Amino acid sequence: MVRAHTSAARELNVAASGSSVWGWQGRTLGRRADRYWLRLLCSPLEKAGGHLWEGTATAQAALPPSVPRPALHHVLDWTSGEHAYRAELTEYVHTKPLEAGSPVLSRDVHLPDAWWGDLRKALADTSTTPTSRVAVRQGWVDKSFARFLGIPPVQITATQTGHGDLHWANITGPPLVLLDWEGWGRMPVGFDVGLLHAYSLTCPATARRIRKEFHQMLNSPEGRVGELVAVGQILQVVHRGGHPELAAPLKLHAERLTGAPVPEAEG
Repeated sequence: MVRAHTSAARELNVAASGSSVWGWQGRTLGRRADRYWLRLLCSPLEKAGGHLWEGTATAQAALPPSVPRPALHHVLDWTSGEHAYRAELTEYVHTKPLEAGSPVLSRDVHLPDAWWGDLRKALADTSTTPTSRVAVRQGWVDKSFARFLGIPPVQITATQTGHGDLHWANITGPPLVLLDWEGWGRMPVGFDVGLLHAYSLTCPATARRIRKEFHQMLNSPEGRVGELVAVGQILQVVHRGGHPELAAPLKLHAERLTGAPVPEAEG
């Protein structure tokens, strides 16, 4: 990956510098490159393309300018042996994410009212963007709700377009910029906000602020469905050993939402 990243920088005529930022399971590698950010994706040849592979490019083409995100300037694809690579050269964002290294909030954030207004507008403008991409599927709900939430599956009846991975390591501020659009698409109403709230449960003041800012959505029947799906997906990660600091507050939150005990993780 390091050699491939160096090769991409040379091909795109930029000089990579600064610290390396590795993505989930080493699937991506990003570094600052002059006034850009150079992100490299790698996949087995037979699995290249598709939803996550195309996410940044399709978001650049589809989302309105009112949604604050890094501009994509160039995409470079190539293959080597049994692997496919995609290099994405995007605008470098000088404002740091509100959390580093983890989606889970580690301290309460004190953000101005204007920032929260910008977040509401960005999500609202995203929600009406037409797309055939699907970020959350009914099939996952059908097979996973009983296992992770301890309740029968709900039916997703109201959808909107969203980010798909809305957490504090993908948000800057102020000013607000939303990072990492690889998973965007159609999802249940309330899913994005449900994710952000769940990742904030370790910091009660911020979690309360999210519920205040998005109370109309989260308190609606449609928004409750989206929040349940978001909580269920993070519980799946917790069951697999991820985010141990979130396990207790997330379990309590899920049980408050459903009135049912969260099943124990399978050994």
